[in-house]
Amino acid sequence: MQLDKILCFLLDMDGTIYLGDQLLPGAHEFIQLLSRGDIQTFFLTNNSSRSRVDYVEKLKKLGLEVSAERILTSGEAAASTLACRDEGARIYLVGTPSLQREFLDHGFELSDEDPDTVVLGFDTTLTYEKLARLCSLVRQGTPYIATHPDLNCPTAVGPIPDIGATIAFVEASTGRVPDEIIGKPFQPMLEVILARTGLSPSQICMVGDRLYTDIAMGQHGLRTVLVLSGETQTEDLVESPFKPDLVVNGIGDLVQLIKDQG
Repeated sequence: MQLDKILCFLLDMDGTIYLGDQLLPGAHEFIQLLSRGDIQTFFLTNNSSRSRVDYVEKLKKLGLEVSAERILTSGEAAASTLACRDEGARIYLVGTPSLQREFLDHGFELSDEDPDTVVLGFDTTLTYEKLARLCSLVRQGTPYIATHPDLNCPTAVGPIPDIGATIAFVEASTGRVPDEIIGKPFQPMLEVILARTGLSPSQICMVGDRLYTDIAMGQHGLRTVLVLSGETQTEDLVESPFKPDLVVNGIGDLVQLIKDQG
């Protein structure tokens, strides 16, 4: 894989740049290297429980100065995508206060009464009352959008249930799956990036630790690099339909590879 041909790197965060409150080895040097080479960098995460501002603050605590414009969450991508289609719509949003602010900032009205669309995010404030209302609206046929498909969210103490588990709950109760999923590896997330960079997919490389989201972005023409610092183990590659262009132990390994090819 010719890394020197890449004009933009999309970097997953959880399990790729950091794990919990620890910056992973080589992450700082890698990002500095890209900056010196005038290569565009975006930090992508499917975690819709936090806003861009939350991630700016988190990265700053880890020693990385990153502007909000360089961060794209599946929550922001969902709000941006839906705003282009139906600005000011009434949304029943299952999400954290951070995700609620994101949708309010995009001009939506949030309500559980007669909504135009239901949006399911990764809600770490989830209650049974929210689940029951969500299922009721989905069962009635309300358009149903999910911010991303991840089954688990990596943490320093092990994985915790993510939105994929909630999607399974809703399907078991209602028989419906989301009409559309916005985040990695689906097209709407990529469309936001293409609009912001002005590049073609072949000029962009996705770096991440998860096969069915990060590496699956390769189906849209992106180059992909799998890091083994998060969810995926080497043996997982055998049966996966999604194959990376390159496999490295961690983000730090890319530093020397880029220098060698440069």
